Amino acid sequence: MRILQILPELNVGGVETGTVDFANYLVENGHKSVVISNGGRLVEKLEEQGSTHYALPVHKKSVVTAWRMIEKVRAIINAEKIQIVHARSRVPAWIAYFACRKTKAMYITTCHGFYRHPWYSQVMGWSKLVIVPSEAIARHMIDTYHVPAERIRCIPRSVDMTRFEGIKRRKRKDGSFVVTILGRLTPLKGHPYFLQAMARVMRQVPHVKIWVIGDAPQKKPEYREELEKQASRLGLRNNIEFLGNRADVPQLLAQTDVLCFASTEPESFGRAIVEAQAAHVPVVATKVGGVLDIIEDGDTGYLVLPKDAAAMADKVLHIYQHPKEARRISEAAYAKVKENYTIEHMAGRTLKVYKEMLRMVNILVLKISAIGDVVLVTASLKAIRQKYPRARIYCLVGSESRKILSNCPYLDGIIVYDHRGKERGYWPLWKLSRKLRGYRFDMAIDFQNNRKSHLLAFLSMARETYGFDNGKWSGLLTDPVPNDKPDLPAVAHQFQVLQELKITYDPEQRLELWPTKQDRQYVDAFFDEEWLGNARNIVGINIAASPKWGTKNWPPEYIAELCDKLAAKNVRVILTGSDRDRELAKYIQENAKSKPTVSAGKTDILQLAALIERCKVYITPDSAPLHVAAAVHTPVIALFGPTDSQRHVPPADQLAVYQRKLPCAPCYSGQCKIRTHDCMREIKPEHIFKKVMALIS
Repeated sequence: MRILQILPELNVGGVETGTVDFANYLVENGHKSVVISNGGRLVEKLEEQGSTHYALPVHKKSVVTAWRMIEKVRAIINAEKIQIVHARSRVPAWIAYFACRKTKAMYITTCHGFYRHPWYSQVMGWSKLVIVPSEAIARHMIDTYHVPAERIRCIPRSVDMTRFEGIKRRKRKDGSFVVTILGRLTPLKGHPYFLQAMARVMRQVPHVKIWVIGDAPQKKPEYREELEKQASRLGLRNNIEFLGNRADVPQLLAQTDVLCFASTEPESFGRAIVEAQAAHVPVVATKVGGVLDIIEDGDTGYLVLPKDAAAMADKVLHIYQHPKEARRISEAAYAKVKENYTIEHMAGRTLKVYKEMLRMVNILVLKISAIGDVVLVTASLKAIRQKYPRARIYCLVGSESRKILSNCPYLDGIIVYDHRGKERGYWPLWKLSRKLRGYRFDMAIDFQNNRKSHLLAFLSMARETYGFDNGKWSGLLTDPVPNDKPDLPAVAHQFQVLQELKITYDPEQRLELWPTKQDRQYVDAFFDEEWLGNARNIVGINIAASPKWGTKNWPPEYIAELCDKLAAKNVRVILTGSDRDRELAKYIQENAKSKPTVSAGKTDILQLAALIERCKVYITPDSAPLHVAAAVHTPVIALFGPTDSQRHVPPADQLAVYQRKLPCAPCYSGQCKIRTHDCMREIKPEHIFKKVMALIS
């Protein structure tokens, strides 16, 4: 693989050392290793090991500088053909996230700390998988940044065990008892409390030797001076040495009797602890953050409360007074380090995460319109699943359409958008976009193709967004598709978009619906109540389209006449429709001598599908039940008037279309402009009756 790590600087520190160690592992195992930082003393070592380093000011907390760095980092990604960009700090993460867009590289983060400032730090949770070094950091990312637990991978930091091989433990010639603290000189490391503890130890062990390894940041050299003054006030001047940053840490640890870790605030890990344990040094540490993953109190070290100098002193004295127990603890800790904290362990698990992420594809399909249009998308969902069998596929639907896809085997989930109800408006739209971003979609496929859906695809931050270039804010799409065949049937039209993903249209593709056992049992019970249970020939008739499309409806007197003609041939008829069609159904029933059964308002969409399954033939105008009938493979007679059957007919096994070619049709109007409704009235009951009988026979 070709891996790019990006972090602020490469000076001495746990994150920096871990980056260099991992880069060396990558090179030794045949991978391409690239690192971007502002530079530092570890660059020379990094390059000697075979990694490539690019020096860029990715450490500056400046919006202008970060913005300028995006294009430069993107150029490096493309030039080096990077597959994985691994960000290890917040400013570099912002740069890396946006640099990865418009490239094929995948973005991943490791969260090395308990980040504050949620807005600034949220980018650390934006990768599809988030690496954390401890359970404490995992909980922090879940609670503070709402990263789902299933996206978190816990990989502890490592220590280079080869640095400690061949270095034997040895006592100092002067016989002194050496206590060491290792780490940057910053307030959170708890040095003042460590010094207080050492003052207590010195009262009982006058020959104690205290080593402070590490230095203050270049911008705050005065902090070291403050600690030196405190040591003098506590009477430690002759017992303490401030050694600064050292390259011979393993050799110093070989002479150390106890390592103290005094951090006062939660830390993501405790690299100093693991290095000491690798050198067989017993550790006394504060109970903070990731330390609890490393040390089991009394078994692999000792734990004390933060800022409790007396308790720390007591544990150090306990080790001094009980050398056999100290050896037992240090050996147990060493065994744990060998098992869990080696470079091989860390790097191997990290590479597994990379491979897992490269296999992951998260896909969003947008179709938030009416019920019938959502049914029409089922063939496309199947095709997408066949193309991406391992992908996680979600569909954004309107609240009225959610049940259609509730049992869809091609989806991992549905996201419901009540755009006509409580989620109407811009603020709910923004909240929805935040929810979509949480899924970390790689691609969004917009089958809705209006301004709102194009905007949602853009706000989802999917790397690739597909839809029609139709002038409805299609500039927000990364891959707009020319809409040069708008008159294709709906399903074939959708595949114009899918062709961009190398998914081709097959005329044999069909719609699908998935009514449950409970849906079918409901229909069985309803049929029994209506004395239809044993009927051999049942014909369903959808009596109305949506209220705004009254021009699509077949005249109710024609429906009544057809019911009587069918009844004369011992064919039972059931009238289907929504709750608002009950009055119309009652009118038809009253005007038909045969008294057809009415199910209007008594079924939801999947129960309707189960009902249509039981029909020998289904008759419907251009509306959602037409697509339902096609999806359950019931022979269907489609009545078209104000709309064009060539554009709206679904793929079906047995489909008969009736449409009269009039000068005014198709008009696509909810009101008949010539007031005669001839396009539907000229489809006569006797024509439909003959076709029904032909299909039944």
